[in-house]
Amino acid sequence: MVKAYVLVSTKPGTSEEVTKNLREAREVKGVVAADSVFGRYDVIITVEVADLPELSQLIYKVIEKIPNVVKTETCIVLFSEGGK
Repeated sequence: MVKAYVLVSTKPGTSEEVTKNLREAREVKGVVAADSVFGRYDVIITVEVADLPELSQLIYKVIEKIPNVVKTETCIVLFSEGGK
């Protein structure tokens, strides 16, 4: 199991719209949560997938194709207190 946080930059003023689209994408296997945030990034997505190829597919074929997503940065979890 691979857990990661995908940090998303959006076009100005579109983070709520992108978050809504991402929450709808939760139906897509792997998207656990999507939250609009203040700071360097506009949205943080929590994903859990079986392996790295599945993570790549989720990012390139789903997340980066959502309108108004400008760029992403992915942080792969090395250790989690929950043991995952």
